[in-house]
Amino acid sequence: MLKITIPGADALHLEHLVLDFNGTLACDGMLLDGVADLMRRLSLQLTVHVITGDTFGRARAALSGLPCRLVILEALGQSQAKREYVERLGAATVACIGNGRNDRLMMATAALGIAVMQGEGASPQTLSAADVVARDVQDALDLLLHPLRLTATLRT
Repeated sequence: MLKITIPGADALHLEHLVLDFNGTLACDGMLLDGVADLMRRLSLQLTVHVITGDTFGRARAALSGLPCRLVILEALGQSQAKREYVERLGAATVACIGNGRNDRLMMATAALGIAVMQGEGASPQTLSAADVVARDVQDALDLLLHPLRLTATLRT
């Protein structure tokens, strides 16, 4: 569990990290440099989930051997499926990271939503639904590894 104290707001008690794959952890289906190590480190505090439409069909191979639960979604209804997944985990215990339009509902539902803006870009709806926007997934994952950064950003 990861507890994050936010002055002027309720503390976060996170148990799960839900991650998008393409555009977030990967580019063109290939895991980005440094992501595997960060995921391993975070898995010591959070249960890590990757939920994806797997556009390039490479998620299973790219994540092989990493401590995460992989969910590959059907082509249609991904926004709703991601939100329902977060709700089943208990939204109040979930942090999520994503960039695509199909991430906007999970971003709005989770206790903490972090949008990333990388080479693939980011949906403005997802950026708007996020609590924090990071320039890339490494910075987003580092926020969870160094929670005082989130405290500084989210204080009221």
